[in-house]
Amino acid sequence: MPAYNSEQFIGEAIGSVVQQTFTCWELLIIDDGSTDRTSEIAKSFAAQDDRIKYIKLENNCGASTARNTAMDIAGGKYLAFLDSDDTWFPKKLAVQVGFMEKNNVLFSCTSYRKIDEHGTDLGQAVTARKILDYEGVLKRCPGNSTVIFNTKILGKFSIPDIRKRNDYALWLQVIKKAGLLYGIQQPLGCYRVRCNSLSARKIPLVAYQWKVYRSIEKLPFGKSCRLLLFLIGRRLYHTSGDFFRRIWPETALEGRRTH
Repeated sequence: MPAYNSEQFIGEAIGSVVQQTFTCWELLIIDDGSTDRTSEIAKSFAAQDDRIKYIKLENNCGASTARNTAMDIAGGKYLAFLDSDDTWFPKKLAVQVGFMEKNNVLFSCTSYRKIDEHGTDLGQAVTARKILDYEGVLKRCPGNSTVIFNTKILGKFSIPDIRKRNDYALWLQVIKKAGLLYGIQQPLGCYRVRCNSLSARKIPLVAYQWKVYRSIEKLPFGKSCRLLLFLIGRRLYHTSGDFFRRIWPETALEGRRTH
């Protein structure tokens, strides 16, 4: 769990891990140089549960460094990801790990719901595709806080040092080794929509998306253009849907979308 000045939400995020019905887990909290009460809150949980480890980086280096630090330390068979402002449902690990064990799956994600900064459900569920290959993940990035992969077979990876879309760059590394990404249709967590988050600033994200295509994945110019147009089209489509749901809240009942 990378964390930077997350005092408002990190307690809820950590609490959602503590409440898992699957109890064989270790939570690594990597504090990326926070200056607020993030450290105090994380340490209070770690003092009460020895499955929680708190590590503070000296400087604010970005989420990619924090995630790489956690991956280097992690020793379990499965590696799961959770951002410090998101939450898991209590059966998340039990359902997802059980699914992976039963079906010999190396790389999986789940559907999730969206909540606002106050924890209110926005009436929108993002439904994971059942199966995606590399080309599919290029077009549809799984929700970061829904992903688990098998490190004992796939090994560990080094996330590129980019400020945004570093999770997407990681999933593209994993899919090339795993072959397929399997999606669980059941929502097993919540993604928090924040007005001031890095992921909420859509225009700068396009530049980082392009960097992943061209500099990291080394995709041809034409293919990169087509993927970027596809991404922009999907964002415009979903943004218009969100707009109408705000005007006519009853349409939130139809707010299921697919990656």
